[in-house]
Amino acid sequence: MKYLNPKADLTFKRVFGEHPDLVMSLLNALLPLTADQEIADIEYLPSEMVPENPLRKNSIVDVRCKDKQGRQFIVEMQMIWSPEFKQRVLFNASKAYVRQMSVGEEYELLQPVYSLNLVNEIFEPELEGYYHHYQMIHVENSDKVIDGLQLIFVELPKFTPHSYAEKKMQVLWLRYLTEINDNTREVPEELMANPEVKKAVDALEVSAFTDAQLAGYEKFWDIISVEKTLYNSAERRGIAAGMAAGMAAGKAEGKAEGKAEGLAEGLAEGMTKERHLIALNMKKQGVSFDLISQCTGLSIKEIELL
Repeated sequence: MKYLNPKADLTFKRVFGEHPDLVMSLLNALLPLTADQEIADIEYLPSEMVPENPLRKNSIVDVRCKDKQGRQFIVEMQMIWSPEFKQRVLFNASKAYVRQMSVGEEYELLQPVYSLNLVNEIFEPELEGYYHHYQMIHVENSDKVIDGLQLIFVELPKFTPHSYAEKKMQVLWLRYLTEINDNTREVPEELMANPEVKKAVDALEVSAFTDAQLAGYEKFWDIISVEKTLYNSAERRGIAAGMAAGMAAGKAEGKAEGKAEGLAEGLAEGMTKERHLIALNMKKQGVSFDLISQCTGLSIKEIELL
């Protein structure tokens, strides 16, 4: 049997955006929920959050849903890490939280918003764990929490299944996301033994997709490859330029801060140029402006002017 990679845009949305039982299982496994908080039902919401003010930016997420309590859940699969991704996650979660309440309603009606973000790169190299949970807490007394936004980031490359018994479903879902790909011909028995994960695996069979969908799948990986190459190139050139400028400034002024300042300026300039290159390349390939904006952080107006 031949399978597709579950992390691609097409497959991720097919599995978790069309099967309520599967996204509910994933959320219960990966969200910081106690036994009495587990999700028992799910209803899909539009993945595009259109702003009330037409001059403001639309938000498009991979999967968005809510339960009968009104709690909202946003699920994102991010293939390439960029510094602005955290801000985009906070923006989308905040928008979902605010838009719950209509004019004249009481604030106590607001329900929590959970944002689960699966990242296919390491962005916290100094931390050992792969699971990062953010919430609003008192700085000096961390047991004091303001409920509302819960942001969870999972660094998939850091995940290793040390113990199958510990947090079983979390391990199974993360194995599903990290072990299944285009080279998979035989799926591990532990995954196929679980009905939910087996259903998710079966949904990845190549035979379940049309030729047009498979062509779109290949185009997705081409775009990711180009974007990652340009992004890494921008980072290398920015660091090199920054170091050169910093050392020159530091030598001329006799101050160590010259090097740091030049490094930061050079990196920022290099990243800006490469974001424009990435956006221009994606635009030429016919990628939607909304998707380009999500990948590069550029505004729709900036993309139109390229």
